Amino acid sequence: MSILRLSAVSKSYIEFPNFRHRLQSWFGCEDQKLTKHVILDDINLTIERGEAVAFVGQNGAGKSTLLKLIAGVLSVSTGSIEVVGKVSAILELGMGFNPNFTGEENARNTLIFMGYPPLQVEQAMPSIKEFTEIGGYFEKPMRICSSGMQMRVAFAVATAFQPEILIIDEALSVGDAYFQHKSFERIRQLQKLGTTLIIVSHDKTAIKSLCGRAILLEGGRLVKDSNPEEVFDFYNAIIAEKENSTISIKERNGKKQVKSGSGEVTIQNAGLYGIHSREVESVSVGERVELRIVIKAHEAIESLVMGYSIKERWGQVCYGTNTWYSEQVLTKLKQGDEYQYTVSFDVNLGAGSYSISVALHDQETHLTRNYDWRDLMIIFNVRNDNKPTFQGFSWLPQNISIQQTK
Repeated sequence: MSILRLSAVSKSYIEFPNFRHRLQSWFGCEDQKLTKHVILDDINLTIERGEAVAFVGQNGAGKSTLLKLIAGVLSVSTGSIEVVGKVSAILELGMGFNPNFTGEENARNTLIFMGYPPLQVEQAMPSIKEFTEIGGYFEKPMRICSSGMQMRVAFAVATAFQPEILIIDEALSVGDAYFQHKSFERIRQLQKLGTTLIIVSHDKTAIKSLCGRAILLEGGRLVKDSNPEEVFDFYNAIIAEKENSTISIKERNGKKQVKSGSGEVTIQNAGLYGIHSREVESVSVGERVELRIVIKAHEAIESLVMGYSIKERWGQVCYGTNTWYSEQVLTKLKQGDEYQYTVSFDVNLGAGSYSISVALHDQETHLTRNYDWRDLMIIFNVRNDNKPTFQGFSWLPQNISIQQTK
């Protein structure tokens, strides 16, 4: 059942050179020469009850504006938004808190403004204070509280009662690791109860952990709507795109493989090899393997860095590094030069399916010059042949000792 529907939604602002032009616009007499800034353009999407959806994109893509439209803080310029049920939102850092009011006063006013009965709000105040864990600061003006404290109060208020839709805009990136874990646990509890989650975050791990769907915005338009792994692969390709870069997508093992790069240097082939120097698609936990990557320069370049990352089946990065960190940057490659990288490591991973992404770029990251980026370059399986049963995607050899103390 749909809980949110956006139909042809657009948001724009007109730049008025003076008050006279603004006044004329109130009476429908707009000057056609006025500058119009389009923030969102023709957004159409439907979110089902209980879904967890993340909006991703570069700064200025329109993510926060879209959340404010859904929360009702802003009105649309064109189109319509249909929302079913109560919306609770943490937009940016706070929830419109008054800095001169205490945390308790802000919490009480916000919940009453959201439509909760005063008696119900008073009954919830002790649990809200307890969840924030800021002690006496809860009874002090918000202006003397740190940003982390303010976020704790905002989150506790937003989740004090179960909303139909919970909106979070970057707020969880503020504060300490302990409270982030605590917040994620409460979000998961609300999800189990059927709350629809909509978040904006640059934290890939958090998004992949919480959300089953991601929506990529670029220049105010919706450009991709899919699972988080596929959207982030496409997003990485976009932010690395240069004047001569190309982006292509093809199907591999039921997943979308994203390839991008400007092509001065390309990956000729890559494979995973076992102890007998045979290419393998399945390895045992702890087995020694070699990742071999052959590259070729099609133009002269000043520097080359090779990086790779191993992801589990949901797209979480288990491990990643590059030759910038290992201080093995190749320099002054000539046209026609070929090199083979050989990376040896023990597959200390849990049983399951994994993929390897490979990238060629010029410096520490691919953001300055992306020569060749291949997601899902290699797909392999790990099986547990001879290790004790364990949970998770990391094999950590360990010893357990037991001593009687009484």
